[in-house]
Amino acid sequence: MPAVTIRDLLKAPLRHRPDPIIVGEVRGGEAYDLLEALNTGHAGNLWTIHANSATQALRRFASCAIQSGVDVPYEAVRHQIAACVQLVIHLERIRGVRRVVELLDVRPGDV
Repeated sequence: MPAVTIRDLLKAPLRHRPDPIIVGEVRGGEAYDLLEALNTGHAGNLWTIHANSATQALRRFASCAIQSGVDVPYEAVRHQIAACVQLVIHLERIRGVRRVVELLDVRPGDV
């Protein structure tokens, strides 16, 4: 039996028009599939990505999308992210408690 990937798990429910899409962690090529879903009207989504700041999270998301194997220029991916991501919340664990340390209202230059 073939392995089921995160990309498979993300693509399958998109055919059923889910709102919202919740992804535990974006780490690789599934970022492009998520980006496509975000840019086609699937509103109210929540996903996580590991990064050291909100701005770095956007850049890492773009980098992960490029890893998908789809031949899309980095600049185009950046524009797609700026078009569909409105807010990034950066959390840090401080003395064992997760706290909001940064809120980023996404603008085209942030990606």
